[in-house]
Amino acid sequence: MSAEAKWAFITALDDELLKGGSTMSEWCAFIVRDCDYAFVGGANLATVIAATAAIETHLRAEYGYGKRVRLADLIDGAPIEQGLRDDIHNLRKYRNSWVHVTAPKDDEEIFENPEFHEEQLEEWAKIAQRTLRRTIYDNQWI
Repeated sequence: MSAEAKWAFITALDDELLKGGSTMSEWCAFIVRDCDYAFVGGANLATVIAATAAIETHLRAEYGYGKRVRLADLIDGAPIEQGLRDDIHNLRKYRNSWVHVTAPKDDEEIFENPEFHEEQLEEWAKIAQRTLRRTIYDNQWI
């Protein structure tokens, strides 16, 4: 996907999912912008990580009530529809598979099949963009 196609993908998501108005903290807006730049620049793993961080920041601002809780518990406690909750958990688990690597020195698979991991990351970056926008646009006002 070219940079132009990636901006078009983001714009299409916004057109599809944003039907009214939505607010978010400036912290969240900053992370969303950074996530978008990572996506357009082809930094797919950074997109997944930043999208998860933006989702967490948004959920904390909306439903965290100043408490320090694990992301998984924050997701489960948020008043969001089950399909979105499941998608956020799936994104979180995928992110964790990269961030919390059990055996980082066992890298033979990534050496032998880097194209597979790049393709998978590109697909997950798209999923991350959609899940992020579904989350930040979940509680819209008209």
